[in-house]
Amino acid sequence: MQTSALPDLAHTAAKPVHWLATAAAMAAVVAAAGLLQPGAATATAPDGGGPAAARHGAPPAQAPDPAEVDFPLECGGAGTTVARHAPGDLDGDGRPETVAVVHCAAGSGTPPSGVYVLTQGSGAAPRVVATLVDPAQKKTVGALAVRKGVVSATLLGYSSLDVPRCCPDQREQADWRWRGDAFVRGAGDLARSV
Repeated sequence: MQTSALPDLAHTAAKPVHWLATAAAMAAVVAAAGLLQPGAATATAPDGGGPAAARHGAPPAQAPDPAEVDFPLECGGAGTTVARHAPGDLDGDGRPETVAVVHCAAGSGTPPSGVYVLTQGSGAAPRVVATLVDPAQKKTVGALAVRKGVVSATLLGYSSLDVPRCCPDQREQADWRWRGDAFVRGAGDLARSV
C-alpha cells in the first residue's frame, strides 16, 4: 500500500460536531432564502401599455363587464341574459377581453345564443367588437372557455324542425383564434348527433 503525499483532509474523518455545524449553516441559508422572496405575481396584464406599465406598478386592467353592454339581440322587449362569460387576452395586447354567451330572456324553452367578444378602452364603456356565433344560426352554447388566447365552445343544435327545442340532438366543438385583424374559426369537430 502506498501512502499519499497529500495531507489528511478534515472531512475524511468528520466528527458529529462537523455535521451539526454543516446542518445549521444549511438551515440558515434556507431560512434566509425564504425571507427574501420576490413580490407576488399576477396573471393579468396591466392597463395602458403592456409590459412597460407593469414595471411601473400600474394597476391591472379589468376584463369588460358584460352587464354593462347592450348586445345586438332582437328580443321583443324580453331583455337579454348573459348565460356565461370568460375573460382572457385574445389579441395579445396585454389587456383582457371578455367572451360572453348571451340569449333572450325566455320564460321557457332553449332560446338560441349569441357569442360575443367584448373590449374596453381606457376610461371607455365596454363594447361588442366581434360576433363569434350569431343567434340566427340557432345554436345554444353548452360550454365556454378561454385559454391561451383561444376561445372554445360547445355548440348545440337541432337536426330538424321535428326535434323539440328543449333537447338539442347535435353537438359541435368550435374554437376561434385572433389572426391579424379578425377571429378565425378553427376546424373543430364536425357536427354530430348527441
